[in-house]
Amino acid sequence: MKVILTENVPNLGRIGDIVKVAPGYARNYLMPKGLALEASSSKLKELEHHKRMLAQKREKVRREMQSTAEKLNQVTLTFSRKVVEEDKLYGSVNVADIQKALADQGFAVDKRVILLDQPIKQLGEFTVPVKMDADITAEIKVVVAKEE
Repeated sequence: MKVILTENVPNLGRIGDIVKVAPGYARNYLMPKGLALEASSSKLKELEHHKRMLAQKREKVRREMQSTAEKLNQVTLTFSRKVVEEDKLYGSVNVADIQKALADQGFAVDKRVILLDQPIKQLGEFTVPVKMDADITAEIKVVVAKEE
């Protein structure tokens, strides 16, 4: 089934793209959530009319992501953790900790876009990439300090 995307859908496409998906996925997920419209001949003609609006919406979303990425580049998160022998952490700093700290600072970031390969298990300063879009990546600074 062919559908026209009205929102960016991860791993599927961007606003205005015409993609082929399983009929059940379109009927049960994309269409009820307002993420897509069925690509019928009348909708395709309508798409040409709305393409300018969709392009403006796409550009607006991209500018917002770019702005958020620039703000995230300025962020430094500090975590205090208990330390055992040889300055190794008792526990770790993981994606959920980083997401919660970002939410406390007013950034609504999905944990799936925080690209931390493995939890941080030692003291120090680390750079953690946050992938906002296919070509927009922010880098936040994470400092892990010894808890007094």
